[in-house]
Amino acid sequence: QVQLVESGGGLVQPVGSLRLSCAVSGHIFNVLDVGWYRQAPGKQRELAAEIARGSSTEYADSVKGRFTISRDNAKNTVTLQMNSLLPEDTAVYYCHVRLPLTRMDFWGKGTLVTVSS
Repeated sequence: QVQLVESGGGLVQPVGSLRLSCAVSGHIFNVLDVGWYRQAPGKQRELAAEIARGSSTEYADSVKGRFTISRDNAKNTVTLQMNSLLPEDTAVYYCHVRLPLTRMDFWGKGTLVTVSS
C-alpha cells in the first residue's frame, strides 16, 4: 500500500519561507511522478508543483519563481521549498502520486501552511 506522509507546515509571516517534505513508501519511488497540491479555504484543490520521475518540473503560475520542488530518490522524498510566501499561499498542502500502471491516485493527509502577520 502506498503511503505519503507530509511534514513541515506551520505558521510563517509574509515573505518568509517554509520547506515541506513528502516521504513516500510502498512503491518503487523512482518511477513515480510526485505532486504537491494545495487547497485554500473555500477553494478547489489545485496543483502547486509537480516533479516527474525524470526530474522535470511543473509549477502553477502563481508560485513560479518562489517555489522549488525537488526529489531525493535515495531517501524516497520530495521537498517543496517555498520562499517569498504570501497570505494567498495559505492552504492545506497535499502530496500526491498516481501509479504509472494502474493510474490509482494516492494522497497524503495534508499539512497546513498559514501565512499571516
